[in-house]
Amino acid sequence: MTRVAIIGCGDVSTVHFEAVKAIDGAELVAVCDTDPGRLAAVSQTHAVPGYSDVAALLDEVRPDVVHVCTPHNQHADPAIAALERGINVISEKPLASTMADGERLAAAAAVSSARIGVCFQNRYNQSVRAMAERLASGEFGEVLGGSGTVMWNRSADYYLNRPWRGCWEGGGGGLLMNQAIHTLDLLQWMLGDVTSVSGHAATHALGDTIDVEDTAELVLTHANGARSVFYATLANPVNAPITVDIVAEKATLSLRGDLTITHDDGRVEVVEERRAESGGRDYWGVSHQLYIADFYSQLGQDGAFWIDPAEALKTLRIIKAVYAQSYPGLLDEVS
Repeated sequence: MTRVAIIGCGDVSTVHFEAVKAIDGAELVAVCDTDPGRLAAVSQTHAVPGYSDVAALLDEVRPDVVHVCTPHNQHADPAIAALERGINVISEKPLASTMADGERLAAAAAVSSARIGVCFQNRYNQSVRAMAERLASGEFGEVLGGSGTVMWNRSADYYLNRPWRGCWEGGGGGLLMNQAIHTLDLLQWMLGDVTSVSGHAATHALGDTIDVEDTAELVLTHANGARSVFYATLANPVNAPITVDIVAEKATLSLRGDLTITHDDGRVEVVEERRAESGGRDYWGVSHQLYIADFYSQLGQDGAFWIDPAEALKTLRIIKAVYAQSYPGLLDEVS
């Protein structure tokens, strides 16, 4: 039996509770949250002990795996505490709210006997996996570049209900850290490591509610010489489908939920995305369970999990580069 604890019982924990319940041999044994009312409710719902202190949970319960679902600025410390005790970790994105904490977590992971994975679950989307595999095969020739968009909407209430989301200290940033990070991760994963970043972040629609950005545009140069462009905003009237387009010598690959491959000879292929019901928000996608199940299936194996802190640092570094260019007076807060 794999003993599991969930640290942080807010919105995104819903999909983690669902995923743990779906894994054969996994047993939820404890929960942790600093909000007394929420902790009591979740503890009662799942009939497990509730803790307000991470160290006490880790030392008294000794779970095999912890899921870190806390606000961004509280990702690093619980994860490091678990790794130091040899306890495996699944952490929500981003890796951390600052580069310093991200690097500290990566260093802890490098010397721990335990494994840690960071939730970039969109890499498990069926259409995304097909895109990555087909690009890696080389069948389309040289990859020339790509683009991505996140055209979403967030209301003032979204931030007022969870104030940490709208401030630098709690979130480490805004749109790029909380919503657009997944699509940025896909671009850098598909096109390769990013060697230079030119971008700008700003607050156009929610300036009376949040301190962080609600809009950003970037140009990325990748190690293979390819270039990608990216635009994201929370000022759109609705949550439009995320887009990722990659142009190669012999085809263009376009993600709009499903994957469409348009060959230069006119052939068109479509890889449909899976659909599944979840208690979580629909824009979180359907691949949290696949990601988490894959992590559990590899427990006890040697080597790092494939989406580990070193991998997650790549996208965090891109975002912080944009912040350094956009908010030079706030470097201490957004570094």
